[in-house]
Amino acid sequence: MITLSSVKKSYKSAEGEVTALKGVDLSIERGEIYGIIGLSGAGKSTLIRCINMLERPTEGKVIVDGKDLTALSEADLRKERKGIGMIFQHFNLLSSATVYDNVAFPLRLANADDETIRKKVEPLLALVGLADKAQQYPAQLSGGQKQRVGIARALAAGPKVLLSDEATSALDPQTTKSILQLIADINKKLGLTVVIITHEMQVIKDVCDKVAVIADGVIAEKGSVVDIFTKPQNPITREFVSTLLSNDLPINYREKELLQEPVEGGELLLRLTFLGERADDPVIADVIRRFPIEVSILYGTLDQIQSLPYGRMIVGVKGEQAEIDRALAYLDTRDLKKEVLGYVR
Repeated sequence: MITLSSVKKSYKSAEGEVTALKGVDLSIERGEIYGIIGLSGAGKSTLIRCINMLERPTEGKVIVDGKDLTALSEADLRKERKGIGMIFQHFNLLSSATVYDNVAFPLRLANADDETIRKKVEPLLALVGLADKAQQYPAQLSGGQKQRVGIARALAAGPKVLLSDEATSALDPQTTKSILQLIADINKKLGLTVVIITHEMQVIKDVCDKVAVIADGVIAEKGSVVDIFTKPQNPITREFVSTLLSNDLPINYREKELLQEPVEGGELLLRLTFLGERADDPVIADVIRRFPIEVSILYGTLDQIQSLPYGRMIVGVKGEQAEIDRALAYLDTRDLKKEVLGYVR
């Protein structure tokens, strides 16, 4: 649905040329919710503005639904932009217009008649849960309600693609959750391809199918959300994941030296990760029954990545090394990820 090929974007500044994007390649399938995450200044907002050509790339191609937007005239580009809706962090609503008129605004720009507008606006207000707010003004709405108006307005022209540029970063956590659920519902009901720009890993975890991590104008890592959370490869990706899934040792162990070789009377620390239905399996109890070793759960959490259960725990293991080795070999046969952290005295 969306393909970016070797996209570069440079700006001239008083200090010289600044390159915001340094050759980005990205492919987003039809109907996906695709997240792009990065720190401030990483290039993520420039990237999303290149998708709808609010920023024209210095080099490269942007192909949306089979058409290379970089090769279109301004007139043809305006037509193609009707298929790309966008929602913003700060809502950008007309303060002197009602909720109804804010949603109707792009339709009036397209010279639609009143009946056509009514037939489109009323179902959209119902879709975003604001049917009873049609005649209110933005000043009378909460932040979440304002963003719902922004979403309805972005959908007014019947787009195939919905772009979200930090659309939840000004909202509280509970409102953010409701807006993300709305976006997920719209994705399913309307079959839209959604691209979400964010600096919050929680947003990626809650709603996205795939994610690309951008750093210093390049894609550092990309893949399914499950893979990125469970097997992050790049240091910046691991940093983002750690904001939700701590890799720290329990506090009583942080001052202890981690050794790579067994020590007499020492304790082996393991990090175990469970995904899917196996997250509920009593693996630790099974290990204790099978092997004459001591196992202590030092840390544990059970969460979800989208609809998949996801569990992590850190355990301490004591006993004869031969029995510990047998237990480790047994864990390798189970449907989980095992990481040896080291031995402590």
